[in-house]
This record gives sequence, structure tokens and C-alpha cells, in this order.
Amino acid sequence: MIGYRAKRLPVQLGPAAWNAILPPQPDATPLEREITADVVVIGAGFAGLSAARRLRQIDPKLRVVVLEAGMLAEGAAGRNSGFMIDLPHDLQSEDYAGSGDDRAQIALNRKAIGFAREAVEEFGIDRNFFDEAGKVNGAVSAAAQAHNQTYAKHLEGLGEACELLDAQEMLALTGSSHYQSGLYSPGTVMLQPAGYIRGLAMGLRWDGVKIFEDTPALGFERVGPDWQIETPKGQVTAPKVILTVNGHLESFGFARGRLMQLFLYAVMSPELDTEMLKRLGGQARWGITPSDPMGTTVRRIDTGQGGNRIVVRTCASLRPGMRPGSGGLARAQTVMQRKFDQRFPQLAGLKMAHAWAGHLCLSLNGVSVTRQLDTGLWSGCVQNGLGTARGTLAGIAAAEMAMGETSAISTHFNSETAPRRLPPQPFQQIGANAVLRWKEWRARAE
Repeated sequence: MIGYRAKRLPVQLGPAAWNAILPPQPDATPLEREITADVVVIGAGFAGLSAARRLRQIDPKLRVVVLEAGMLAEGAAGRNSGFMIDLPHDLQSEDYAGSGDDRAQIALNRKAIGFAREAVEEFGIDRNFFDEAGKVNGAVSAAAQAHNQTYAKHLEGLGEACELLDAQEMLALTGSSHYQSGLYSPGTVMLQPAGYIRGLAMGLRWDGVKIFEDTPALGFERVGPDWQIETPKGQVTAPKVILTVNGHLESFGFARGRLMQLFLYAVMSPELDTEMLKRLGGQARWGITPSDPMGTTVRRIDTGQGGNRIVVRTCASLRPGMRPGSGGLARAQTVMQRKFDQRFPQLAGLKMAHAWAGHLCLSLNGVSVTRQLDTGLWSGCVQNGLGTARGTLAGIAAAEMAMGETSAISTHFNSETAPRRLPPQPFQQIGANAVLRWKEWRARAE
């Protein structure tokens, strides 16, 4: 009998702050009985919920069940920075410029954004949670400014709009004199990621998709033509299963020794009062990615997205066991407090209200694992740190593969090679973390 069991379940560190600043959710609805379905999706993040929606688009009568190990938006979907980026954004490059067919990748990213936009319209998701505002690559050092100029030329060569901002324009936008220049591009959507995920799940439930929270898939095995998925208190039987668990794909025995399991860290300020906002200045909403990919991401949000707050995200650590360490978060909090104070001296010393770790998964060669794994089993995993857009695409592709549909999205993922094998332990962890620390130091001002 063929079967797969999870060796570990997701472990979270710190609150999913994007979720915490929204009104409370209804109590979890765990699976506590035996049911049947046509397709079971394991994981209710960007990939899993996108897969469920695409399945129902292909066949509105399809019985779709989604299993989520925790609560909606408490996992990675509520722990990212909320940038749904349309342009090349290669985190392993010096300036984000891709190494492949950038026009094709831009077209795919925009399909993901279009898919999400249609969901917002169809399900009445709050438009504050899907703000088509664009983003800025912020730069401080001369090297970073050169990165921006190189990237601007790259985008212009692709026929993509962008605008270089000087220090005064960056000050007017952010209220911070830290940035010496910036590169604005208009196509990024600034999400309230937890709000979007919760709205998408609510819409899917209205559409007939059954979503069970607090229901981890402990394992699944082949029984005749079907898969039986075991959960702590129930069981689902279905002929088709789609795994959308990102790096936890490795927990089920797939792509072992080929996936880099990383954690990034972030903090969020308390809600800024009127006097603080006056001191801060700048505009009410904006998002900055660093011109060096190992720099610091900063966002400002307003009451429509959960309060007037500032989010800072930086520091990374490789954790092959997929368990974040409290020491890593404590170090990152110290670093991020210092970076907040540097950028906003008018608010220096303001203690952050939330701090958390967020899991992401990369492959050495930047490929996904979105393909058929076994008879009746598909995956939409390994998002290479770009979970909002690439996760959406992987979910769509996995759903299409499961249903025998072909599109530009599924064709792209079907053409990808396998992830390259990683160096053996302990060299992998020691070496990777040393490189991450060095790159973090090099990008310390960004």
C-alpha cells in the first residue's frame, strides 16, 4: 500500500500580526468525521485557496475540501510583507533582475494579480486589502543607488514603466530622510495579506468549498482508486489530492535534500496616535523593498488595513528542521528596532507591538515543485520567497494539472526542472547562515 506521512507539522513563532490587527475570526471548524470529496487541497494559504477557486472555475459541481493545519491567515499567509509583485524579483540576484525570460515571468505574475483581482470583485473582498498602489525600491548607499539605476535600465529595456525618486521625494513619501533615492514601479499590489486570505476563504465557502481549520493532514495512503487522508479527528477520502504546503512538502517525503527552509523576521509598531503621525509626516500608505535583496523591507499602513502602523522586515536564517528559533527572533528584534530608529528618529524608541517569524522555501535553481507526484497526487509548492504571486500561480497550475487543463500557467510549471540537490549537512546550514549574515551586514544600511 502506498502512503505518505508528515514527519513534522508547521510550527509558528510569534503572532501573525496582519491577522491580529483585524477583527477576531469565528472559531475554527475542524474536521471531526469521515467525509468524501472529489479533490482535497492540503494547505489554505495563497496556493491552496487559489487551487480551490480554480478547481471550482473548471467544474462548479466539484466537491472540494481544503484542510488547514492551523487557523486561516495564521501561517505564512499572515506572516509575509504583503507585496504581490508583477516585475522580476529574484531574491538570489544583486538587484532583482531575473536570469530567465523576464517578459514571460511578468506576464505570469500579472495573471496571478488578475486572478486575485477577480476574486476581490467576485467575493466582495475589502479593496483596502488589495491596494494597487505600486512599490518603491529604496536606496541609501552609492552601491544601492547603482543597483536601482541598473534595474531601471533593465525595466526600460523590457518596456516597463518606472520612475526614479530623489531624496526629497522619498522624504515626502515616507517621512524619512534615511533614503537617498528610490525606484517606483506601479504594478505591485499592496495586500493586507490576512484580510485577503480571510476574504478569499469566506467567498469560497459561499461558493460551496468546505474549509476545515485546525485540521492538519497527518498522512494519506492509497486505498483502491482513492486517497484516504488522516486528520487528528477525521478522515477524507478522495481520488485526487493537491499538496499546497510550500516547504512542508519535504515533511511528506518529497524533494528531500533539495529545499532551503528559511525564516524571515518582522516587527509591527503599535497604532500611531495623532501626535506621532504629525511627527512622522509622509503619506498614509506606502511600501519599500530594499534595492539590495538582503536589506530591510518597510511598509506603512492606515486604518483601512488595520491601523496606522509601520512594519519592518529583515534578517534571515536557514532552519532545515522548519522550526524557528527564539534566539533568531530575539536577535532580529534588536536589529529591526535599530533600523526603525535609524529611519524614523522622530519616533525613535517606540517599542514594537508585534514580532514574528515567517517560513519561506527556496530552491537553489529558483524552481517550484508544481507537478504530479503520484497517481492522483499533485503539488503546488516551493514559492522561492514570493508566496503571494508565485503561490497563487502554483495553486492555479496544480488545479489545472489535476483536472487535465492546459494554460500558459500550467505549461510554465510543467516545463520546470527539478530542484538542485543541496550540499550535505552540517555544511549546508553553517555555510548558508554565514553567507546570509555576510549579505545582511553588507546591506546593513539598506
